[in-house]
Amino acid sequence: MFRSARAPGRLIAFEGLDGVGKTTQARLLAAHLRRLGLPVVLTREPTAGIYGERLRRLRQEGRQGLSPRQELALFLADRREHVEQVMRPALAAGKIVITDRYYYSSMAYQGALGLDPGEIEALHADFAPHPDLVILLVLPAPERIKRLQERGSPVDAFEQQDYLAKVAAIFDRLQAPNLIRVDGRGSEAEVHHRILAQVGRFLNLPDLAAARESDNSCQEQEP
Repeated sequence: MFRSARAPGRLIAFEGLDGVGKTTQARLLAAHLRRLGLPVVLTREPTAGIYGERLRRLRQEGRQGLSPRQELALFLADRREHVEQVMRPALAAGKIVITDRYYYSSMAYQGALGLDPGEIEALHADFAPHPDLVILLVLPAPERIKRLQERGSPVDAFEQQDYLAKVAAIFDRLQAPNLIRVDGRGSEAEVHHRILAQVGRFLNLPDLAAARESDNSCQEQEP
């Protein structure tokens, strides 16, 4: 049986490089859980707030002389707002919060600029809820770049290939009891199925995969 909405909320973070499918899979998981009647909040980082919008402009226009620590300070400010305005209220209400990126991205991206990933993680200890599950999507670089090209997105526009290789290396080294790596190869449906199996196991939702099969069966019977 699924947990009641009155139970403490759960936090699921999707992580990985651009092009691995984070946004798509976060959306698919949120939609699936909602169809099962579970209360879900789907969110993302950077946010649409003041700090988040500045970070998005930096992504488009370049860092404009910002040091790695100054850039990290923007991410911390944006994340504090995100936690206080979105995450904590939803978790207190017993909802499942699914975020497209979280502080693991800061550990990887700002860590690749020379900051200590462990120090970055420690800076979040006093305000950022620890995720119940971190889904790190993994995809070989050539396939990831191909996906970006197919959807017309800038290919690694934020930094050069050597920088992204450092980001990927930090993601590869990340270790946590609730962090799982999911193969991002294959169709959206195939990756979604892998994720559902992991979510059901880690969040004690044993009916999740079966619910997916039932949901697919119902859709196939529609005229």
